[in-house]
Amino acid sequence: MDQLDDAIIASWNRNTDPWVAAVRNGEIATRTLVTNQAIVDTVRAHAPQTAVDLGCGEGWLVRALPDVEMVGVDAIPGLVESARAAGGGEFRLLSYEEIAEGKLALSVDLAVCNFSLIGNESVSGLFRAAPSYLRRGGHLVVQTVHPVAACGDAPYVDGWREGSWAGFNSGFQDAPPWYFRTLSSWIALFAANGLQLREMREPLHPSTGKPVSLILVGQLPD
Repeated sequence: MDQLDDAIIASWNRNTDPWVAAVRNGEIATRTLVTNQAIVDTVRAHAPQTAVDLGCGEGWLVRALPDVEMVGVDAIPGLVESARAAGGGEFRLLSYEEIAEGKLALSVDLAVCNFSLIGNESVSGLFRAAPSYLRRGGHLVVQTVHPVAACGDAPYVDGWREGSWAGFNSGFQDAPPWYFRTLSSWIALFAANGLQLREMREPLHPSTGKPVSLILVGQLPD
């Protein structure tokens, strides 16, 4: 594992409790206003019977889609424990590296990654492993920060960035680093792993009219 990918896992282990509270108490404004419904709508648009939430956190998306037979997967024990306690689906403790090795052993209609792709090598491995958890013709749905909005004053090039918990409550500490990808790099990541890009959505903030996130939908060939 890349050292910075490893630092992401360490940070999330430290911030499990405040994250669960923030999600369940509706403390993250962009999620409650825009992105939660955006990812639910995108998943439902493809009408999957079975799905996997990769990086499921405390499991809210699995619970939001009771019409889909879902498995949630995360590498953080505390998050998986919280998800299991809340119920709504099956939850497994697995890292992206373990999934890349084929240990998830699923064949579902759709996989969804909702703001859960913040590393570099770990993310590449997850994409390469898509045929090990998606059926032929299945879809991979990714919601991530919008590259243009998230770039800030830094150069618009791929690379590691310092994390920040700005806007979150004071219970958070040691924000994880994250790997910035340009729009063209996201598109190339799908193409390089045999996923045909079928759809791109840019959910907008209702007040500013600016994009809050980027949603990409790729499909494995039949």
